[in-house]
Amino acid sequence: MTTESTGWQFWIDRGGTFTDVVARSPAGSISTVKLLSENPNHYRDAAVHGILGLAEAQGEPIAAVRMGTTVATNALLERRGTTTALVITRGFGDALRIGYQNRPDIFALDIELPEMLYAQVIEADERMSAQGEVIEALDELGLRRDLESARESGVQSIAIVLLHGYRFPAHERLAARIAEEVGFEQISVSHTTSPLMKLVSRGDTTLADAYLSPILRRYVDQVADQLGGGPRLMFMQSNGGLTDAHLFHGGKILDLRST
Repeated sequence: MTTESTGWQFWIDRGGTFTDVVARSPAGSISTVKLLSENPNHYRDAAVHGILGLAEAQGEPIAAVRMGTTVATNALLERRGTTTALVITRGFGDALRIGYQNRPDIFALDIELPEMLYAQVIEADERMSAQGEVIEALDELGLRRDLESARESGVQSIAIVLLHGYRFPAHERLAARIAEEVGFEQISVSHTTSPLMKLVSRGDTTLADAYLSPILRRYVDQVADQLGGGPRLMFMQSNGGLTDAHLFHGGKILDLRST
């Protein structure tokens, strides 16, 4: 008999307004709870409150928790993410803002561009050809100086998106190493986050990963800590599949690979 079959199992939808909890006890009975997602006077987190309220009442262990949450989505919509800098090949600093020029209303005279997720752009002196030839080596000293300045100004996360980095990632790896040495903890690199040929799609997803991952990590750690680290904790990704809590990050919430 598996561990999951001998303990409580929970399925949770944590929305912006309400949190719905569906639970199956070790005996096989089904219970449901509906809570306000934000109610700080009564509990720290609605999902954990619902889980512990059911499991602790009967004194049975918690085997598995599967959760879908809008914590990151709400942070994105409300622009409450981590202060992020975009590191991109020199000359392409406006590439993500320009995007694909998609216009839902082609006759609109007043084009309102969405607010970008990055607080600043660092254009790295480097260039790799589409065949992997180093046209211009990465200026390591210059990048280090710019990253140190960004950190001093309050930037907390770095998104690294270099031209042709999806296929030839040597410069991205070097840039990531420099960012780590400077002291950044959240460093999202495009060739691992979203290895696409298209610079804009790859950049948008990598930027979202850098912007949202620290918020997700704090929430995941909070839930795991309150549950005591015992249950198997999984979260729903943008594709509808589940992933282990330790592998859950911003790029899994906003994956722009289809754009």
